[in-house]
Amino acid sequence: MLSTPWSRGVGLRAPIVNAPMGGVAGGRLAAAVSAAGGLGMVGMGSTGSAASLTAVLRQVGETFGIGLVDWVIRQEPELLDVALEARPVLLSVSFGADLSWIARARDAGIATATQVYDADGARRVAGAGIDVVVARGAEGGGHGEANVATLPLLDAVLDAVSVPVLAAGGIASPRSLAAVLVAGAAGAWLGTCLSACSEALTTDAARRALIAARETDTTPTRVFDVGRGYPWPQRFPSRVLRNDFVARWDGREGALADDAGARAELAEAIAAEDYRLAPIDAGQGVGKITGVESVADVIERLCAGAEQLLTRW
Repeated sequence: MLSTPWSRGVGLRAPIVNAPMGGVAGGRLAAAVSAAGGLGMVGMGSTGSAASLTAVLRQVGETFGIGLVDWVIRQEPELLDVALEARPVLLSVSFGADLSWIARARDAGIATATQVYDADGARRVAGAGIDVVVARGAEGGGHGEANVATLPLLDAVLDAVSVPVLAAGGIASPRSLAAVLVAGAAGAWLGTCLSACSEALTTDAARRALIAARETDTTPTRVFDVGRGYPWPQRFPSRVLRNDFVARWDGREGALADDAGARAELAEAIAAEDYRLAPIDAGQGVGKITGVESVADVIERLCAGAEQLLTRW
């Protein structure tokens, strides 16, 4: 199977890590990614807690990683404690400026990763001792800065640091996987292309929406974080599928924050799985999702196709 020096060095059969997507990357998805040869990550998103992480870790195998959100662990420090006690292969904490968690993970013998969005950010985390940098481009689904596309960002980050760099954002086909590997990435950090898999926590209605979506159907926005009262920093909007709620409130976040009725309507839509209003995180690679597949089938298809392209090249 396709591999890189980094993936072989950490004992993976494929240079694939799933993005620790909150609400999508649970224990079953992480276990399936690891079984398929990659590194399966469980994600604790905006609603992550020590209790929920403890519960989901019962579903993973021996090889797994954990992804956390900086502001969430500040609200509940025990979440980081539980993650360290679990001894994952890789611990990722993103969306914050305090890098003191890196030393704690290193002392526990745990490799570390974090997302960056420019060369300066990459140099800063490398200087703090990070083991793996994730260069997350603007095409990516979910939260992140939406300023630089994946390939220009990968170029800049690879020039800036000597640690392994995983490419993230818009990687959803054999061609895009081959492209980032030939550009020098140590592996791919995959999100959207795995979000409709049978092992994901995604609802059936959300899967249908992902399958129907095109690459032009996503947008970065803060309306869902504002509508749910999540304290995400403004610099980290979330790329989602466009819907009626985005059309109504994007650019009017201040009014939304003051509109209790609209926030209640959003909460009801989320509970009812009404995706005309409820959010679905998706990157620009969403157009490559054509059906519900297993994680193993997606990873095999991507890696086998990329290997053929690279061999031909």
